[in-house]
Amino acid sequence: MIKKVKKTKSSKVKVVMNDVELSRVLKRMARQIVEANKGVKDLVIVGIIQRGLPLAKRLAEIIETEEGEKIPVGALDVSLYRDDLTKKGQYIEVRKSDMPFAVTDKVAVLVDDVIFAGRTARAALDGLKDYGRAKKVQLAALIDRGHRELPIHPDFVGKMIPTAREEDVKVEIMEVDGVDRVVIK
Repeated sequence: MIKKVKKTKSSKVKVVMNDVELSRVLKRMARQIVEANKGVKDLVIVGIIQRGLPLAKRLAEIIETEEGEKIPVGALDVSLYRDDLTKKGQYIEVRKSDMPFAVTDKVAVLVDDVIFAGRTARAALDGLKDYGRAKKVQLAALIDRGHRELPIHPDFVGKMIPTAREEDVKVEIMEVDGVDRVVIK
């Protein structure tokens, strides 16, 4: 069900996922991660800064609750690994990665809010190698909106939302935005 929420007099946003749906989707994704890896042995979760990090922490909490084992969570800033630095240039805001573990011989699940062209995921793969050689790398995205420019596809998807290229999909997270929802502008 798509609800329309008035943002301003001239623009509207469509809410495509509310807080309850987002919570339900994260629980399903957490179960899929555990099932695909036959448990949590050697599992680490790495959130792509900015909104991928709180999603990664939530996935780890759900897995810990269900499996009874704490899952290490790291934060990865991919800004300097992007292939569009010359386009974004002065608009890049570099943040500090926080990887309190090496990924060597681990199953690393990269978590992002939206996968679109695939360029952020590619940058994350480049950044992750600075922390060791993972046994396996998987990609989890809350929203897959299509329009891939690179042959990169997530292993775990919360929801696929077909969009037009000019539409903007925004994941709003309580920890960053004060609300949990996904909207199309």
